[in-house]
Amino acid sequence: MRLELLVNGEQRVVDVPEDVSLLEVLREDLRLTGAKNGCGEGTCGACTVLLGGKAVRACRTPAARAAGQEIITVEGLSPREKEIYTFAFTAAGAVQCGFCTPGMVMEAKALLDRQPEPGEDEIRQAFKAHLCRCTGYQKIITAVRLAGRALRGEIEPRAGDPAGMGKAFFRPDAPAKVLGEAVFVDDMQVPGMLYGAVFRLPCARAKVKAIDVTAAKEQPGVVAVLTAGDIPGERYQGHIFKDWPALVAVGEETRYAGDALALVAARSSREARAALDYIKVDYEELPPLTSPQDSLAPGAPALHPKGNLLSETVIKKGDAEAALKSCAHVVTNTYTTPFTEHAFLEPESAVAVPEDSGLTIYTSTQGVYEIHTQLVSLLNLPPEKVRVVNKCVGGAFGGKEDLSVQHHAALLAWATQKPVKLTWTRRESILCHPKRHAMTITMTTGCDAEGNLVALVADLVADTGAYASLGAQVLERACTHATGPYRIPNVTIRGRAVYTNNPPAGAFRGFGVPQSNFAMESQLNLLATATGLSPWQIRWQNALEPGDTLGTRQVVSADIGLKDTLLAVKEAFESSPCAGIACGFKNVGLGVGTRDVGRARLAVSGGRVKIYSGAACMGQGMEAVLIQIVAETTGLPAALIDCVLADTARTPDAGCTTASRQSLFTGEATRRAAADLAAALKGRTLAGLEGRVFQGEFYGATDPLNSNKEHPVTHVGYSYATQVAILDEEGRVAKVVAAYDVGRAINPLNLEGQIEGGIVMGLGYALTEDFPVQDGIPVRQTLGRLGLLRSHQVPQMEVHLIEKGGTPYAYGAKGIGELATIPTAAAVAGAYYRRDGKLRLSLPLEGTPYARSGK
Repeated sequence: MRLELLVNGEQRVVDVPEDVSLLEVLREDLRLTGAKNGCGEGTCGACTVLLGGKAVRACRTPAARAAGQEIITVEGLSPREKEIYTFAFTAAGAVQCGFCTPGMVMEAKALLDRQPEPGEDEIRQAFKAHLCRCTGYQKIITAVRLAGRALRGEIEPRAGDPAGMGKAFFRPDAPAKVLGEAVFVDDMQVPGMLYGAVFRLPCARAKVKAIDVTAAKEQPGVVAVLTAGDIPGERYQGHIFKDWPALVAVGEETRYAGDALALVAARSSREARAALDYIKVDYEELPPLTSPQDSLAPGAPALHPKGNLLSETVIKKGDAEAALKSCAHVVTNTYTTPFTEHAFLEPESAVAVPEDSGLTIYTSTQGVYEIHTQLVSLLNLPPEKVRVVNKCVGGAFGGKEDLSVQHHAALLAWATQKPVKLTWTRRESILCHPKRHAMTITMTTGCDAEGNLVALVADLVADTGAYASLGAQVLERACTHATGPYRIPNVTIRGRAVYTNNPPAGAFRGFGVPQSNFAMESQLNLLATATGLSPWQIRWQNALEPGDTLGTRQVVSADIGLKDTLLAVKEAFESSPCAGIACGFKNVGLGVGTRDVGRARLAVSGGRVKIYSGAACMGQGMEAVLIQIVAETTGLPAALIDCVLADTARTPDAGCTTASRQSLFTGEATRRAAADLAAALKGRTLAGLEGRVFQGEFYGATDPLNSNKEHPVTHVGYSYATQVAILDEEGRVAKVVAAYDVGRAINPLNLEGQIEGGIVMGLGYALTEDFPVQDGIPVRQTLGRLGLLRSHQVPQMEVHLIEKGGTPYAYGAKGIGELATIPTAAAVAGAYYRRDGKLRLSLPLEGTPYARSGK
């Protein structure tokens, strides 16, 4: 089919298949990649363009329908519009990962073209077809209003604050993200590139008897079909435990529906996927184990050679069982929390390119060095022959720590000696990557007559799914944080992570703590009722203070601002009879004796300073953080500072972006390197330091869990928070007031955006998000059915930043990415408990206006 299209004022002619979408034509034929493919189902809005002046979802618009109508993409904005939208979205703090941003900009243009001065409700309604998993929408609404004012001539675009600590410095990556110029992996095109596809079985557990790829190899466009025998190195990989096969071999069992059996490389994505239908597998479907109880039952088949118990964690302080007998009030309940899907907007993608007798893999990950280690092992290549480069990361939240597409793209590229791109569909992403752990938590909590906590006994069972991922570590954090940020003299906690045939469970914002926090905070509400204390008062009198000890026996440091966060929200809580309150805390850094190092290198070249660090930015603003630290330390302006992140050939290993660690660990490494640069600059100019390199490293030493030390250092630091959720008369969340002990806010604007996004994610966890699994298969495999909150459903948010000195590192900065989500579900549950007196023991909460049928 030949199409004549008017795109951004230019006539274009393309020959395309009849069933092609407008998005495919724009991205693949016209190379206009500002419109993103986030879902392929018209749900996320990332592909929004204007067609005849109206906003449409290009992924669901047939290309033929666009003939004869003017098409405007983000690339087609006028220079003035580009200036205004870049300013507005940057100044409002509305840009994080940036994957959804160009679509948001086009929706804003459509709205402001027809209504130059919209109200907040109009903006919320206009954007209800868009999803953003990073920002929480509030700052996007602010950005649209700013853009409207600038377009009306009421204000002029301006620059942000100068770089430095505590400044609203405009993040350098924002303009490219706003205008669709930032390169995500699926935007890449390499000459001669092939496309990959993956074959999987339609069931969760099966014995593979034979695989026949003969017919698939003969299909049009197919260049290679690979199976397990074609892997040159170690087939089993994993982030920590090597229990996950890159390809399941004949004679083995699949362990979940996402397991890969064969790979196809072809000259087009359509040809690669079509060839999958010609792969013939003889298999015997086996009954899946779909719960930890099934897996731990006597006689259950072993899913792994070590059995079905991945790990066990025990925390003990004092004698909790004996202490419970002395308590005036004791409550016991069993809480359940579901699997949850990360739903980052950018599906997983990798481009593997053979070069210099090795491979370069362009990808989207939270840890380039972690991916590098596994690819070296898989391909059996020397480390220097494998390079991993991060492009822009379109959200992650823990869901991009494991291998996903990188190893399959690499295998196909190595076998064919041609570049290969492999991008998952949204369905594949939902089916395959690890989720938040479903947990069952039985907790007994006791206090004295005055409401002082005395003892806690808890048993946690986590469904870690088919493979380990980070399940053992997630379980540890759930256990170490199950006490909440409270003074409890006697603690006994046991946790077990159990293999099943469900999708793997791994890292997800909060890393196990949202689950145990929901249980602990709900218990506290019951004890408040029993003692006659208010929910605020019982938290205040039990809140950790300097010198107290955690459940792990670590001594609480002097920089704790937990009580300050309680004071900040007290009035908001006490002003409403239907307000719920919850506190939370979260470690910063890997801790528990794990070697944890941040690294940075500063190089002076051409009268400029370039920061090199292997830290990944997945939307949190890492580049801005490091530039601000260098500027603060050296006095140099941001205009002379550049940043290169996450490239194993160019940047030092700074560890994975996980555990809320990068601002502290890599921030401190950068500060140390910058301090050396500042010393060298005394009496000299940058020109006089041409070619000099300054190295920085920070090692956060900690002790193993259950160390025999009297007071071990479990983690280098903790952040603390209190949230209040306020319900309206209809029982909907009208407002969330939140206070965070952040140590030192490097960039308050970006920090607020992180927190707001985390709160909205927590609201979804509390109210609308579920991930039911039947026979090991996810029931909901589209983005639109996950229950993600949208702009018109999100309450007002009020954020208080408590700065109380922080750690001795990185100017006192502490992590916030995970903590932002942790107390939300418990605060919302507490609000409903105060409203109707019903204790809700499961998430998402039942009996609310948000509850949906078809669970």
